[in-house]
Amino acid sequence: MCIGEFHRGRRLRRTEFIRDMVRETELRPADLIQGYFVMETSDTEYEKPIPSLPGQYQLSVDKLVARVGVAMGKGLRSVILFGLPATKDPVGSGAYATNGIVQQAVARLKKAYPNLVVVTDVCLCEYTSHGHCGLLSADGEVQNDPTLELLAKTAVSHARAGADIIAPSDMMDGRVGAIRAALDEAGFTHIPIMAYAVKYASAFYGPFREAAGSTPAFGDRRGYQMDPANSREALREAAADLSEGADILMVKPAMPYLDVLRLVRDNFDTPVAAYQVSGEYAMLMAAIENGWLDRKRTILESLTGIKRAGADMIITYFAEEVLDWL
Repeated sequence: MCIGEFHRGRRLRRTEFIRDMVRETELRPADLIQGYFVMETSDTEYEKPIPSLPGQYQLSVDKLVARVGVAMGKGLRSVILFGLPATKDPVGSGAYATNGIVQQAVARLKKAYPNLVVVTDVCLCEYTSHGHCGLLSADGEVQNDPTLELLAKTAVSHARAGADIIAPSDMMDGRVGAIRAALDEAGFTHIPIMAYAVKYASAFYGPFREAAGSTPAFGDRRGYQMDPANSREALREAAADLSEGADILMVKPAMPYLDVLRLVRDNFDTPVAAYQVSGEYAMLMAAIENGWLDRKRTILESLTGIKRAGADMIITYFAEEVLDWL
C-alpha cells in the first residue's frame, strides 16, 4: 500500500485547538440541572451530608437558597427539587400541602433568583408512610387511578408556588394527562411538563432512597416502573406521555440505558432529558475518591457520553462541580 491511501484521522487530533474546532458534542452550563434535597426543619442552618452521595446534602430552605446562589454565580441555570417532609402519612399529604417543603423552597428560590429555572419532582413516595408512589388498596396494591388526583393536586400546588417545570416521576398510567388537565384548569397553561417517560425499576436508585427517605416499607416498585430488559416498551411509554401533553421526555437512569436514550432521541423530535441517577454518581465518586479514576476527566466523559447519546439536558449531582470546568 502506498503512503496516502489510508485515512489519516490524526490530522484533526493533533492540537487542542484543532480538536476543539471539530468537536461534535459540546457540554454547556445550560444543559445541566442540579438536584437538591430540601428538608422541612426549624433549623435554618440544617446541612446534613448524605454518606452515599459524597458532596451532597440534605438542606434547610435557607441553606438551599444560599447554596444555589453560589452555584448560579458559576453559571448554574436550573435545579430540580426533592422534598423531605417533617411527617409522613398513608396519603402523602405533605406532597400537595400549600405550605409543603417543596412549595416553600420554590417560593424562596424564585423570589431570590427570578431567572432560575426551578423544576419540581412530582411523586408521593417521599411523603407516604409506606414509601410507595401511590395510594394503597386494603391488600397493599398501588392504586393507579385514585393516585392521579393527588399527583395533579401536587403539580398545581408547585405551579402556584412558582415552579417553572413540573416533572412527574411516579410512573402511574395517565398521570401526564391528569396533570396537564389540572394545570390548564388552574390557569397554568404555560407551565411545561418534563415527564419521567422512560423510568426503569433500577438498582441504581439506592443512594437516592437514603437521601430522600423514600425506601418502600414493603415490596418494590417493579409493578409500576419499567423492566430493565425492555427497550421497545420505552417507545410506547414515551409516545403515551407525548399524547397526554408532555413537553419534555426523560430517560432514567442514564448511563446503563444509553441505547434507550438514543432510541428515544431518534424516534421523537421533542426535547429529551436524561437523569444521571444517585447510583451512577455514587459509583463514580467511589472510584474517584479511591484514586482509581481521574476526577475531572471521568465526570466530564460520563456527562459528554450522555449528551452524545441524545440528551438535550441532564439532571446530575455533578452540575455544581462541572460548572467550574466549562
